[in-house]
Amino acid sequence: MHYRIPEEIFQHEVEQALQVLREGGTILYPTDTVWGIGCDATNEEAVEKIFSIKERPANRSCIILLADERDLIQYVAALDLSVFNYLDSLDSPTTIIFDDAVGIAENAVAEDGSVAIRIVKEPFCKNLIKRLRKPLISTSANISGAPTPASFADISPEIKQRVDHIVRLRQDENSSAKPSSIVRWNDGNPELIRS
Repeated sequence: MHYRIPEEIFQHEVEQALQVLREGGTILYPTDTVWGIGCDATNEEAVEKIFSIKERPANRSCIILLADERDLIQYVAALDLSVFNYLDSLDSPTTIIFDDAVGIAENAVAEDGSVAIRIVKEPFCKNLIKRLRKPLISTSANISGAPTPASFADISPEIKQRVDHIVRLRQDENSSAKPSSIVRWNDGNPELIRS
């Protein structure tokens, strides 16, 4: 991603989003894939707000974003360390489903205890997560069942009105983004779920 944002504007947007997240609020923000609705992934009430915004059943799990591979150790029990070699081989955004989530809001974890995690490289997300010192929820910015918006301009007015804060970066980009690939980590082997 090659976009130039003056540092003071970038940092101001990080600060604004941080304040909302720390208060248990929700944000609409650019990610390394599509625009996402996010909140502190350890805050159950904030996760509940996201389900309400999306009109989504509460039994659906969410994708969790982390800023650094090492953070996986904190949120996945008995992590298979061979996943780090796999992560090093990736050249596009990939979400990995791990068994046995720990330290994540219960309503953000699948019924079987698994959690979907993506390590982000996008500068805003990475900076925000590092400053928050907690993982971030990322779910596509659409009403449940509606198509995933490919750009900020495609996000419905309802979604924009329901979130507590909209990040004012990258809104004028019109290239069509697509969701990440998804794999399930199974005894040292990635099983492709969505390419």
